[in-house]
Amino acid sequence: MTALKNWQIMPKELFAMGPIVPVLVINKVADALPIAEALLAANIKVLEVTLRTPAALDVISIIAKELPEAIVGSGTVTNRQQYQQSIDAGAKFAISPGLTKDLLQAGNDGEIALIPGISSISDLMDASDLGYDHLKFFPAEASGGVNAIKSIGGPFPDITFCPTGGINLKNIRDYLALSNVACCGGSWLVPNSAVENKNWSEITKLSNEALAFVK
Repeated sequence: MTALKNWQIMPKELFAMGPIVPVLVINKVADALPIAEALLAANIKVLEVTLRTPAALDVISIIAKELPEAIVGSGTVTNRQQYQQSIDAGAKFAISPGLTKDLLQAGNDGEIALIPGISSISDLMDASDLGYDHLKFFPAEASGGVNAIKSIGGPFPDITFCPTGGINLKNIRDYLALSNVACCGGSWLVPNSAVENKNWSEITKLSNEALAFVK
């Protein structure tokens, strides 16, 4: 079941834009554009900026305004207020680590795609009841990893996942090989050392290597 939603971009389109969604924790607004440009240089367009730092909403806003070719969204959205703040900042989508009925309803009523996070069958059923069929599986490795997602595919063949949490070059191919996984979230493309040293080309290099590896 898919509810009729008035979203700018549908989750299916987002999930199809590339196999890796970088999960970005950006502390300084000044770093926002160089990081986004470095990822765009590797043809990674979907960017998840987590709301884990005081700068996050300003980061989303500047990327949305200055780099319209980027599809920037917010991550770690845990309630209705953060979902609305994300919309106001110019986010094109929102991703949550978990779900509440209120957040799911806010997503159904809102303007941008909400990708709810689940780690249990019960959460998946709650999301599915409200028309959500593209979900984040989080924290992926800690919640059973590839085997868990493979098992879930049996009773729920219509659900598509973007697993996040503990995914890296050692295991990403195993996740992407699953028929119910469209893409994976990962933070390793933008290491702290590269940001601190303003080594933006390192981010492009790591991104190109990762995309070549998963092809």
